[in-house]
Amino acid sequence: MAQVDIENLTISFGDREAVSDLSISIKRGDRFGVIGESGSGKSLTSMAIAGLLPETAKVTGTIRLDGEPLPADEKAMARLRGKRIGMVFQEPMTALNPLMKIGAQIDEALRLTHERGTVAALLDEVGLIPAHADRFPHQLSGGQRQRAMIAMALASQPDLLIADEPTSALDVITQRTVLDLIARVCDHRGMTLIFISHDIRAVAALCSRIGVMQGGRLVETGTTADILTAPKADYTKRLLAASRVERHVVAPLEHKQALLEVRNVAREYGHGGFWPWGRKTLRAVDGVSLSIAAGECLALVGPSGCGKSTLARMIVGLDSVTEGEMLLEGRAYRGRDLPPLLRAGLSLVFQDPFGSFDPRMTIGDSIAEPLHLLGRISPMERQARLKEAVEAVGLEESMLSRYPHEFSGGQRQRLAIARALVTKPKLVVLDEPVSALDVSVRGEVLQLLARLRREHGLSYLLISHDLDTVAAMADRVLIMEAGRIVEEGTPERLFAQPQHALTKALMAARLPDVA
Repeated sequence: MAQVDIENLTISFGDREAVSDLSISIKRGDRFGVIGESGSGKSLTSMAIAGLLPETAKVTGTIRLDGEPLPADEKAMARLRGKRIGMVFQEPMTALNPLMKIGAQIDEALRLTHERGTVAALLDEVGLIPAHADRFPHQLSGGQRQRAMIAMALASQPDLLIADEPTSALDVITQRTVLDLIARVCDHRGMTLIFISHDIRAVAALCSRIGVMQGGRLVETGTTADILTAPKADYTKRLLAASRVERHVVAPLEHKQALLEVRNVAREYGHGGFWPWGRKTLRAVDGVSLSIAAGECLALVGPSGCGKSTLARMIVGLDSVTEGEMLLEGRAYRGRDLPPLLRAGLSLVFQDPFGSFDPRMTIGDSIAEPLHLLGRISPMERQARLKEAVEAVGLEESMLSRYPHEFSGGQRQRLAIARALVTKPKLVVLDEPVSALDVSVRGEVLQLLARLRREHGLSYLLISHDLDTVAAMADRVLIMEAGRIVEEGTPERLFAQPQHALTKALMAARLPDVA
C-alpha cells in the first residue's frame, strides 16, 4: 500500500486551475522528487498534502495517507500535520520566528506534539551544537537556519517529510551538507521524503523517483535513472537540456586597461554593546585587492558570510571602506563619496528580481530612477533611454506602464538588467543574478548577459555561489574566505587543479551533472 496516494487532485483559484487532475502514489520509505518550473504546481501540491492551502483554494480529488483520506476538519488535520507530516520550507528566515531563540522554537514543536525528545538531541541530529539553541535566527548562517528548520520538522517524529526548495538559496558547500543531512535523517528514521526543487541535480542526487510537472499537470514520472537517461516527455527533455550550462566566451577588449582597481580594502563593523569597552570589531572584508579590465568578467566566489556582498556594496558606493581605496577609471573614491556622474558608470543587479522593484511603481518609473545621476535630462531623452534599455534585454516599450507583479521571474530579471543599463554604465555588478530563476530561464539570462557584454563592451563583477554560472561567464575567478582572497585563476585551472583548501571543498561539493 502506498503511504501517500493522490488521485485526480485539482486545485483551483476562481476560474484558474493551478493543479489539474494530478495522480501520484508514493511508497513508504521512498524519496520522491518533484521538478518543474515556477508556477507548475509543485508547492501547491505539497501544501495540499500538508493541509496548508489558502481558504480561497477550491480542491477536488482525494489525498490518502496510509489508505486514510486526509481529514476535512482543520483541528484533526493540525494534529495529523503535527504528528505525522513534517515540513521544511524554502526560506527559513521567513519561516522561523525572529523574536524567539532557536531552542525555544524547537521546544515549542516538541511540546505541541507531546514528544519526549529533547532540544539537545534534535540539535545534535542535524549537526548543530547546544550553543545554537540560545541564538536568534538572524544570528545563524543560512545553512544553520535550514538545519534548525529540519530539527523542528523532526520534533514530531513524522513518517513523511516534505522539503520545499530547501537548498535554493545556499552556497554549494552548505547545499551539499543539507542534502546529505536530509538523506541521513530519512535513512536513520525510515521516513518517506517528498523533495520539491527546480534544481534537477539536487533532486537527482537525493531521490530514487522523480515526477515532472508542467502547468499544473504531471507530465512524466519514473525512476531517477529512467528520467535522466531516457526522458519521454518533450518538456522533461527541455528541462534536462537547460540544466547543462554552456560556456559563453566573449573576446575581451584589445586594450586590457584597468577599469576598476580595489587596493587593500577593508571594512569593519562594531557590535556587542552600547559602551565602547564592551564592543567588538568584525572585519567583514580584510585587505582585498583586485582589478577588473575593460570588457572583462571577474567572478567572486565563496561561502555565505565571506564578505562578497559587502565588497560589492562598497564598490558601487552603497557602503564605505574602513581602510584602503578604490579607483574607477583612475579616479579614487572610498565608497559613498562616489560622485554622481562617476556613480552612473557603475550599476548593480540584485539577487531577487521581485524584491528589488517597488511594487507601487510602474516598471518604467523604476527603471528610470538611476537617471537622476545624470542630472537634468529632457522627457524625450528619458523615454529614449528607457526604450533603448528594455529593447536591449529583449522586451517591449509597451511594458513600461505595467507593475512588477504582472511579469514572470525571468522578465523581472531582464527588467532589473535594463535598469542597470539605463545610465550606460561601464561596469555592472551582478549579485547572484540567476540563483532565483528556473533552469530554462537561467540559460536565457546568461545568454542575454553575454550578448550585452559583447555588444556594449561591458565589464562584469559576477558574485555567485553557482559554479556552473561562474564557469559559463567568467574570464577570471577569485575565491574569497573570511574577508580575504585566498586563490585566483581561470575557471579552467581552478576547476581542474584547485590549490586552496576552500577551493578544493567547493569543487568536491559540486553536484554531479545529470547527463
